[in-house]
Amino acid sequence: MSQHEDGRALHEACVEAGVAYAGDFLKVRRDRVRLPDGRLAQREYIVHPGAVMVVPLLDDGRFVLERQFRYPLGRVMIEFPAGKLDPGESGLRCAMRELREETGYMAREWARAGVLHNAIAYSTEGIEVWFARGLTPGAASLDEGEFVDVFAAAPQELDAWVRSGEVTDAKTLIGLLWWQHWQCGRWCPDWLPVDDTNQASSPP
Repeated sequence: MSQHEDGRALHEACVEAGVAYAGDFLKVRRDRVRLPDGRLAQREYIVHPGAVMVVPLLDDGRFVLERQFRYPLGRVMIEFPAGKLDPGESGLRCAMRELREETGYMAREWARAGVLHNAIAYSTEGIEVWFARGLTPGAASLDEGEFVDVFAAAPQELDAWVRSGEVTDAKTLIGLLWWQHWQCGRWCPDWLPVDDTNQASSPP
């Protein structure tokens, strides 16, 4: 395989790393890089700790979804439950924690669908997507300052909201698409049983 075929000829090398902004949650880097033709350029991008998203499936076939106000867009968005990884936290542990905290639900089975990179031009963020089924309800435990409306909707409803433009969240669009691949038999998730009575100490 040539360098052009495997992409090596397109690589950019960092020659000077810098931090433009460091906040409590995100860091913005400003690096100088050497382009494939030898010229120098500047790259600004957000360093993100990573996140998970859960596609929770009720026994009657409906999804568990959330409405949440997203300040940068100034509007309420419909999304699957999601949240950022804590330092050293595995994707599965984070998925279980976020589902329990935001919706109150716990799940008996989990399957990892994959990872999506939702803003490759300016962010390192990767979102690990998990399917969850065998749900049991409970009390949510939202973070301070977090306000979420949890509700259930049929796949056909979510698909209609996507088609009409009411749902535009990238990770939710991908979650629906990957669920459709599973339902059509294109994907076969490997389900992991988890003790839903002891998820706080479940395997990583």
